[in-house]
Amino acid sequence: MTSQKVIPARNWGQRAAAALLIALVALLLFMVGTSRHISWSAIPQYIFDETILDGIRLTILFTVLSMIISIIAGAILAMLRLSPNPILAGFASLYIWFFRGTPLLVQIIFWFNIQLFIPSIDVGAIHIDMNVIINAFVAALLALSLNEAAYMAEIMRGGLMAVDNGQNEAAKALGYTPTQAMLRIIFPQALRVIIPPIGNQTISMLKTTSLVSVVAAQDLLTRAQNIYARNFLIIELLIVASIWYLVMTTIASAIQFVIEQRLGKSTNQASGLLQSALRLMRAEGRNG
Repeated sequence: MTSQKVIPARNWGQRAAAALLIALVALLLFMVGTSRHISWSAIPQYIFDETILDGIRLTILFTVLSMIISIIAGAILAMLRLSPNPILAGFASLYIWFFRGTPLLVQIIFWFNIQLFIPSIDVGAIHIDMNVIINAFVAALLALSLNEAAYMAEIMRGGLMAVDNGQNEAAKALGYTPTQAMLRIIFPQALRVIIPPIGNQTISMLKTTSLVSVVAAQDLLTRAQNIYARNFLIIELLIVASIWYLVMTTIASAIQFVIEQRLGKSTNQASGLLQSALRLMRAEGRNG
């Protein structure tokens, strides 16, 4: 019997679509690259400009602080949402509903103008002017953190619910208290589900910080806007900002990948040890 050679069918439609896509991208690059209205020599000049670098530092600071605050607040909200107490669960649900349902840009502007209806805080002899407390940096940080906390709460709640209930029962059988079971057994395993979306949210936050430019919070985009307001190199400075955003998100993606790889190994080991211990206890119970 002679063997028959399988010849894959040619999909001319896909090839034509790919060729058209390549042609369109090449045409776009040619139009941009040959444009006489873009001063390409100005882009290297501003890539490492000190003003731009200061904006990058503040963008990273916004991202790190807002993610730390939102992760802590999100964990608390997730536990409240899963609480059997209807008041606690209701508060968490209301918080998540409100902050996910209103635009972040509106929240930034709201916090920046909060002194319009709360001009000061007066407690006895203590007088605190809101203009002193809520400056552009604080307003932006509050808006970013409180908004992101709502998303973190849902991410963490989903991660905790993804852990099999048998893990909790196994922890109880080993004598763990509910708090110990959550911190040592449930939460470490939930991290496998939680970490990827947290990494994605962090990358998204790097770009979302550009919204704080509406209150002149001196992030990367704000610094770029300040420069092109003087020299009118609008497209050039926007390209510089875009390059740095791409660099930061690429680095963040690489860090996320490494964390996911290491976390996956450690949580698999922890789950395996717990299951082995539980099987041993069951075997001893049957023998007893």
